[in-house]
Amino acid sequence: MFARLALGALLLAAAPVLAQTAESPRHDYLLQAGWKFTKGDQPGAEAPGYRDAKWQSVRIPHDWAISGPFGPDYDKQVVAIAQNNEKEATVKSGRTGGLPFVGTGWYRRALPEAKLAAGQRATLLFDGAMSDAHVFVNGKEVGFWPYGYNSFYFDITDFLAPNGGPNVLAVRLRNQPEASRWYPGAGLYRNVHLLLTQDVHVPVWGTSLTTPSIGPGSALVKLKTDVAGTPAASQPLRLDTEIRDAAGQVVAKLSSPLALGAAPAGQVGFDQTLAVPQPQLWSPETPVLYTATSKLYAGNELKDSYDTRFGIRSVAFEAGKGFLLNGQPRKFKGVCNHHDLGPLGAAINVAALRRQLLLLKEMGCDAIRTSHNMPAPELVALADELGMMLMDETFDEWKTPKVKNGYSQYFDEWSERDLTNLIHRDRNHPSVVMWSIGNEVPDQSAPGGNKILRRLQDIAHREDPTRPVTMGMDRFEADLNNFAALLDVPGFNYKPHRYPEAQAKLPQGYLLGSETASTVSSRGVYKFPVVLAKDKKYPDLQSSSYDVEACNWSQIPDLEFAAQDDDPYATGEFVWTGFDYLGEPTPYDEKWPAHSSYFGILDLAGLPKDRFYLYRARWNAAQPTLHLLPHWTWPGREGQTTPVYCYTNSPSAELFVNGKSQGRQTKSKTDDPRTRYRLMWPNVKYEPGTLKVVAYDATGKEVSTEQVRTAGPAHHLRLVPDAALGPLHADGQDLAYVTVRVEDKYGNLCPDAAQELRFKVSGQGSFRAVANGDATCLEPFQQPRMKAFHGQLVVLVQAGSQPGTAQLTASGPGLKSASVALGVQ
Repeated sequence: MFARLALGALLLAAAPVLAQTAESPRHDYLLQAGWKFTKGDQPGAEAPGYRDAKWQSVRIPHDWAISGPFGPDYDKQVVAIAQNNEKEATVKSGRTGGLPFVGTGWYRRALPEAKLAAGQRATLLFDGAMSDAHVFVNGKEVGFWPYGYNSFYFDITDFLAPNGGPNVLAVRLRNQPEASRWYPGAGLYRNVHLLLTQDVHVPVWGTSLTTPSIGPGSALVKLKTDVAGTPAASQPLRLDTEIRDAAGQVVAKLSSPLALGAAPAGQVGFDQTLAVPQPQLWSPETPVLYTATSKLYAGNELKDSYDTRFGIRSVAFEAGKGFLLNGQPRKFKGVCNHHDLGPLGAAINVAALRRQLLLLKEMGCDAIRTSHNMPAPELVALADELGMMLMDETFDEWKTPKVKNGYSQYFDEWSERDLTNLIHRDRNHPSVVMWSIGNEVPDQSAPGGNKILRRLQDIAHREDPTRPVTMGMDRFEADLNNFAALLDVPGFNYKPHRYPEAQAKLPQGYLLGSETASTVSSRGVYKFPVVLAKDKKYPDLQSSSYDVEACNWSQIPDLEFAAQDDDPYATGEFVWTGFDYLGEPTPYDEKWPAHSSYFGILDLAGLPKDRFYLYRARWNAAQPTLHLLPHWTWPGREGQTTPVYCYTNSPSAELFVNGKSQGRQTKSKTDDPRTRYRLMWPNVKYEPGTLKVVAYDATGKEVSTEQVRTAGPAHHLRLVPDAALGPLHADGQDLAYVTVRVEDKYGNLCPDAAQELRFKVSGQGSFRAVANGDATCLEPFQQPRMKAFHGQLVVLVQAGSQPGTAQLTASGPGLKSASVALGVQ
C-alpha cells in the first residue's frame, strides 16, 4: 500500500513566478484595475459595444456581497443539518452569513493592448471565480468553469482582435441559493492574469520537481518541464536551467538539448537531473526556499523564461513512526480554516493572509487544512515562505448532496478536471504535504462510495505519486468497514475516543485527527455556573470563553490532546477552526442575528480568544505561556463563586486574590482530562482588586507571573498596530491591522465596554474595514464606525500608492481619542 511506505525524498516547487524580467519573452498582466461591475441579469453584456458606463468601478479581487447589508432572508434555508445530527428541518437564516451573495454578477474591462506576433499565444488565468464562470472575449464565449474555488485557464488567442485590439473581456458569474454550508463569497474574489507567451513556451503549471534522494552533501533534483507549441524543424530546442539559493547564488545548472521527433507534436518536454550541494531543508522551523530558472531556446532564440520557487524536504508516513518530515517524526499541530478573511469577505489580500499565518505560528500551529475547498495560490505561496504545512482539500460534496445546489450537481463531469487542476497548480509546493479528496461526504455510507474514493485517490496518485491522500471522515462504522482502509492516511473527524478501535482494525498503522474539537466560545464572554456542556445556548446568543462548551458531535480541546498524547499512532490534529468565519453560527443556527461561527481560536477580527493560549501552551514550547481567565471586573458578583483558569506551559502555579493565596495547582492525569492541560481554581469568590498567578517550573522555581486587575470607568482609547506585519507598502493594497482598546485611566481593558467608536484615516492611507468579533453584530464592515465588543475591535487601514504616513484616529463618546501614525514605504 502506498500509505504504508515512506514517500521518499521530495524536492517540491512552488507555482512559477510569472512576472516579466528584462529579457523574458513572457508577459504577465495582473488584471486588477479598470473593471466595471453590476449585479443582475444583463442581456448582451458580453458584447464589446455594450454600454457599461453606469456600472460600478471596482478593483479585483472583489467580493460583491461583503458590503451587505446583513439580512435574515438572504439564502434562508429550511433544512435539517445532517452533519449536526439534526432530524427535523428548521429555518437557518445565518447559515451562509446573511449576506446577499446569491444571484448573477457581470464584470467587464478592456484587455491590455498587445499585438501578438506570429505564433504568439494569449492565456487568461483565473485564480478563482465564485461561481459558474462564463468567460467572453469580444462577445464570444471562450469557456466556462463551474467550481468557484478552483483555478482555471483558457487560451484566448483566436478570440482576440487583429492588430492588437481593442479587446473586451466580460465574465458572467452566478451563485445559486442553497449551494453552500458557509459564506462562499461572490465575484472575481481572486486574481485574474493575462499571460502572453511565444509560439513555443512552458504552459501554465508546466513544471514539476522531485528528488530521489536527499543527503547532507547533496540533493538530487529531477525537473520535468513540459513544452507547448511546435518548433520549426530547423530550430532544435534547448532548456538551460539554473538553481539559485536564497541568497541568489547559483548552486547548480544544466543545459539540455532535445532531439525533435522524440515526442508527438505539441507534447514535447524535458527531463533534467541536477545536484544541489549541501541542501538546506524546508520545514516549518526553517522554510528555506530555492529558485529554479529555466530558459527555453529554439535554436538561438529565447522562447521562454520560467522561474519556480521551491523547497527541499522529504515526507513519509510509516507504521510505528507516524508522520515524518525530513526523516523526523512529528505530530501535526494544525487548524482547519475556511477561505473568508472576516471583514474583507472572500476577496484575497496578501497582508490579511500573512497576518493569519503569523498569528497561527505565534500560537505554535504548523499546519492548515484548507477546509473544505481549494485555497488561493497566495495562501500556498505564503505557507512556503513562512513555514506552514498544508492539507490541500478539494470537495465538500461528491455525488450525494449535502445542500440542494452544491457541488454534487457537477461532480460526475467535473471532479477529475477540478482535482487535476488543483494538483497541477500545487503539486510542487513544499508546504503541501498531503491531498484531501473530501470532507464528511454522505457517500461514506452510500452504495458505491468506496469506488468513488478509489477513483479520486487514483487520480491524485496518477498526477502526483509523491504525496499521500486523506479525507475527513465522520461516519465511523461505515468508514471502518468501507472507506478507511482504502485511504493512504485515514482521517477521522471528532473520534478521539475511537482511535484505539480504528488502529486495531486498520492496516495502515497510523491515523490522523483530520477535524477536531469544535469547541465554541465568544471572546470576552463568561457564563456561570461553569459546567461542561453540549449545544449550550444563552439568550444573548453567545458562548462561554471558559472553553467548556462544544457541539453534540464534538469535544473540548483536552479530549483530543489526551488522545494525541496517549496514542502514538495518532499523527496529529487539525482543530475546527483557527479563525471564526462567516456563516455556520452553531449552536445558534436557528437564531438570527447570529451569522458567523463561534468555533474559532481567534475571532472574526483576528483577536485571540482565551483558547488561543490553551493551544499556545501546548504547541509553542519555545516561548513561555501564562494566561488567566476570566477578566476580573464583575460588579454585582461580589462574594459569588467565579472560577479562575490558567493556561500555561508550566507544570504548576499558585493563584492570589488581592494577595491572598487560593492554593497551588499542578497538572495531573485524572478522570477529568482538563486537569492535564489546565490549572483550575473552581471555588474562587469574586472580590474587586487584583488577580495574580505565579507559575513554577518542574523544580519548583518561580518562572513567571501574570496579573488581571478590576477595571474602572472607561477613560480613553488605545491603538495597537500589529507590529509583526511591519511598515505598509505603498502599493494601494497593503493593510495595517490596528487593535482599538477601551481602557480605564490606568490602562486596564474595560471588558464590557460597548460604545460606538468612530475612525478617520488621513495621509497616505484610507479606511478599509472594521470588525469586532461579535457573531451577532449587523453593523457593516465597510463603514468607519462600529461598537466595541467586550472592549475591543480591529480597524484595517489600506496603504496609499505613495510613500509617507497614514494617520488613524479613533474616538468615542466620553472617551479620550487616540491616534497612531503608520509608515508607508
